[in-house]
Amino acid sequence: MTFQFLNRSIFKLIKMNLNLKNKKALVCGSTQGIGKATAILLAQEGADVTLIARNEEKLKQGVSELSNNNQQHNYIVADFQNPSELKGKLDQFIKENHGFHILVNNTGGPAGGQIFKADLSEFESAFTQHLKCNHVLVQAIVPSMKSFGYGRIINVISTSVKQPLDGLGVSNTIRGAVASWSKTLANELGLFNITVNNVLPGATGTERLSEIINNKSNKTGKSIDEIAAMMQGSVPMKRFAKPEEIANAIIFLASEAASYINGINLPVDGGRTKSL
Repeated sequence: MTFQFLNRSIFKLIKMNLNLKNKKALVCGSTQGIGKATAILLAQEGADVTLIARNEEKLKQGVSELSNNNQQHNYIVADFQNPSELKGKLDQFIKENHGFHILVNNTGGPAGGQIFKADLSEFESAFTQHLKCNHVLVQAIVPSMKSFGYGRIINVISTSVKQPLDGLGVSNTIRGAVASWSKTLANELGLFNITVNNVLPGATGTERLSEIINNKSNKTGKSIDEIAAMMQGSVPMKRFAKPEEIANAIIFLASEAASYINGINLPVDGGRTKSL
């Protein structure tokens, strides 16, 4: 009886620490995949969630799918190839809505291919979409985090930060730059109770993974099923992640329970990454 009571008490304490009621969250790339799963879980934990992506119809649909218990969900239409437009829309939104406690930087990865064959424009496009727009977002949002005395910046990057992935040359390069930017930012913002952490997904069941598998199939002549089986075979758990499994890690880092975790790279990859 006592043991059961203690178990229930511990569970309630954990739930309380993860509770994000009255927190405002901005989730990038939130109309599909990991971003959408993250937005859904944030809303379930009580946060007011704002989605940001290019497609307004998908954004409207995404907002309609968020659980709502007297919460204020919203969306921003923005193209991450246009940092100045993004800044203008963010500044106006924050002026009207008082900022955010949580920022989830999440953007689809660059096209695959060997780095030697990559055109300079591919690096420039990826740098704009990932690092420059991340920086625009942080500069716009951090002042409100400071005023709230609470900030969580979570960057969804890739395990290539620890171990470059074959056939993803531009992505490997840009992801590494984002990780270094993030670590530097964590050192600068920690004293304001703002943490900056990176979640590194492994192969996850998203449209991006389907694209990678299709490209490998076209290049090798092997079937899609064969490529998928080979990729799953490289994971100790012998399966791909579900988007919500990555989102679970993001929710934890966004919560009060992760208050002393700052500046880390957290692989969520079923153990695939070989390095420590």
